[in-house]
Amino acid sequence: MVHTPQGVGFDDVLAELAQRRQEFREQRYVPKDFVARLKQIGIYRAATPGKFGGQPLPPAEFLDTVERISVVDGSTGWVASFGSAQIYLAALPLDTQAELYRDGPDVAFAGALFPMQRAAATERGYLVDGHWKFASGCMGADLIGVGLPGDEESGGKPRTAVLRPDQVEIVQDWDVVGMRATGSFDIVVRGVEVPREWTFIRGGAPTVDEPLYHYPTIAYASQVLAVVGAGVARAALDHAKQVGGGYTGVTGAPKLADRAYYRTEVARAEADLSSARAWFYDLSDQVWQHVLRGDTATDEHNARLRLASAHLARVASGVVDRLVEISGTAPIYTEHPLRDLAGDALVPKQHAFLGPAIFDSAGAVLMGLPPTSPGFR
Repeated sequence: MVHTPQGVGFDDVLAELAQRRQEFREQRYVPKDFVARLKQIGIYRAATPGKFGGQPLPPAEFLDTVERISVVDGSTGWVASFGSAQIYLAALPLDTQAELYRDGPDVAFAGALFPMQRAAATERGYLVDGHWKFASGCMGADLIGVGLPGDEESGGKPRTAVLRPDQVEIVQDWDVVGMRATGSFDIVVRGVEVPREWTFIRGGAPTVDEPLYHYPTIAYASQVLAVVGAGVARAALDHAKQVGGGYTGVTGAPKLADRAYYRTEVARAEADLSSARAWFYDLSDQVWQHVLRGDTATDEHNARLRLASAHLARVASGVVDRLVEISGTAPIYTEHPLRDLAGDALVPKQHAFLGPAIFDSAGAVLMGLPPTSPGFR
């Protein structure tokens, strides 16, 4: 569990979130004051290097925390998940990281990585100019990264340029059916020179020699998104169990809980979600223990973590869809809780880190072949 400073309780923050989640959905982003609340419970120091005052958590502990937030609100869980982004930033030069954490370890980073935009090389770095999408959490971010294509120096891996919020324009165009409050707005940058030392190779070698930064980077970035879907699915199951004893519908048919198909599908959904979660968390712990022993994570470790993440995201979305299907006419109303939960659960499954291509790449690695997707490791 994340560290909670004296007087600041995790449950208190969850209670506040439950009261404000509709506010966040209506404005389409998690505001800076609530990001500050997440900082108070340690979300944004959970992947900050210990040498810079952070309190890096074992991945499974951080994932559990994100999942618990997501049970209350998937969008806020999604934004909180980027408390893991310091695993990317650990590839920055140490002097840059020292400057980055000069005012403390609680740094919120938002990345708008796609579509990658070419930047002209300058004597000091790169002249960044372009338009990027999906900058989740940018309204509360202290730093914003934008994606640049890979080159010979980066081994073909994409590069990220790190900017301050006052160097970018945020275009508030996020209008979606799921994760409505993530504030995944567009980012526009016009002619900003970014020093080379404020760029990093995404998935590149860390400059910090601490265990967390030897855990597979891209796999962890996938895990934190997949577990949001698990939290959303748990919220849907909790709702299904709660209403099952009371909802009768307009036809006068028995209560949902008195119908065999309803009980059966709720049980199957519980089994599916619990099984996918167990494999997901077990793998995370296995790889973490491997890294703690000082051993290097293998391509197969990465492939299994990626596979378990994509599987969990797919199972979570399927669970919510099945609960909608067995809930009668109630979910056709726009205010029904399962409508929002179904949209929220869809988003992780559709993400590029968790989509259908991941199964192909994971299968290739497990059979001793190179991955079929770029950026898989």
